[in-house]
Amino acid sequence: MSLAIVHSRALDGLAAEPVRVEVHLANGLPSFTLVGLAETEVKESRERVRAALQNSGLSFPHNKRITVNLAPAELPKEGGRFDLPIALGLLAASEQIDPQQLPELECAGELSLGGELRPVRGALAMSLALRREASSRRLLLPEASAAEAALVEGVAVHAASHLLDLVAALQLGSDNPLPRAQALPTAAPAGEELDLRDIKGQAGAKRALEIAAAGGLSVLMVGPPGTGKSMLAQRLLGLLPPLSEDEALESAAVLSLAGQFQPGRWRQRVMRNPHHSASAVALVGGGSPPRPGEISLAQHGLLFLDELPEFNRAALEALREPMETGRILISRAARQAEFPARFQLVAAMNPCPCGNHGSALRACRCSPDQIARYQSRLSGPFLDRLDLFVEVPVQAPELLQAAADGESSAVVAERVARARQLALERQGCSNAGLSAAQLDQHAGLEPAAQAFLIKAAQRLSWSARSHHRVLRVARSVADLAGSPRIEVPHLSEAIQYRRGLAPA
Repeated sequence: MSLAIVHSRALDGLAAEPVRVEVHLANGLPSFTLVGLAETEVKESRERVRAALQNSGLSFPHNKRITVNLAPAELPKEGGRFDLPIALGLLAASEQIDPQQLPELECAGELSLGGELRPVRGALAMSLALRREASSRRLLLPEASAAEAALVEGVAVHAASHLLDLVAALQLGSDNPLPRAQALPTAAPAGEELDLRDIKGQAGAKRALEIAAAGGLSVLMVGPPGTGKSMLAQRLLGLLPPLSEDEALESAAVLSLAGQFQPGRWRQRVMRNPHHSASAVALVGGGSPPRPGEISLAQHGLLFLDELPEFNRAALEALREPMETGRILISRAARQAEFPARFQLVAAMNPCPCGNHGSALRACRCSPDQIARYQSRLSGPFLDRLDLFVEVPVQAPELLQAAADGESSAVVAERVARARQLALERQGCSNAGLSAAQLDQHAGLEPAAQAFLIKAAQRLSWSARSHHRVLRVARSVADLAGSPRIEVPHLSEAIQYRRGLAPA
């Protein structure tokens, strides 16, 4: 047989597009040609495959004209993931393995020069694509990648560590079955639990975090240095419920694209904490080929931006559309890629350059103009997209020496879980995901609350977006109270968290 076809997939954003690896052997001057819009890493697979076959004791067709076509030709292909399909195609075309078994398989893997299989990025994306297409094909991957892909139920995944293992199983008349992959262990690693009770005082900030957790809302904390803003943000993760199966797969698939998936964190929300020197590309994604940024890696998790005004303004402005739509479309001259970006933003900042504006313990050294310039680094449209604004004041020394007070994270998390469950039963999503039409349907106001909201909106000159943000916060407060409708106390508390978001 001079022609063999092996099925694989190329990564295009979070999608895993099907690719047919066609290998043809013909008489003529010996050559090895690879076509099909292949990047440099793919073209280098010719030498890796040649060395892997020879060092594994297999026959390489030196005296043949070899043509490998990666179809469709217009889809860019990158990485070393096509080493294994090309090697299997050469072995099938030269009749060293049974070509009748290949149509049932989809494979990907990088080869070492000795024939060992190395893991590839995006194994979860490939497995999810097979399940979404209801394909009957089985997935063949290196061991580490196969264990990751086996987390997707309903997809048959096989694993191998060396090319010779596959040859033994795919030879004509072989009785050796392909080994099935076992899902990676998903037990959470032991570590120190961060508890809300570790923070002395700050009852207002803790309440704001509880509301943010209940509704999936964004929050900005403002206060002098050392008041506990970072500690509060780190403990928000412990208030959120575990991910559902679908949410966990979406989060893990994005992390797998970046090679950062940790099986010990399965069904746990991630917290991304980029440094304030991060560029716009690092935050929203980009590059060639496009790669996911921090907002996508924080899918269904937290994105913590400490020292918010120190971030590049263009980088913060790039967050505006993803905060509204939950996705990011990266457009370049050669190609486009879309990544999910449904994250919960938690930000912290000082009130002024010296950090002591409003402090009762230290005098502020900044002039009014310096304070205004510092706060104006955050644009009005960006601030308008945040849900809660909370001040984190300096605590008195006697309070810091007192015993821990307040509720533990476990107690607060129980209330948050009940509120989230109410929202899911009522509307099928978190309060942060409510559209304007859904707010009209699910954020029912008592008549007194309706009148109060109109007066507050007129007096504070809210935009339509601010109006909707307040309703989402009030709906979350009502859910925590177990109230089916929004009452005046719920709305009053929500307005308190909105007033500080007016641009400086």
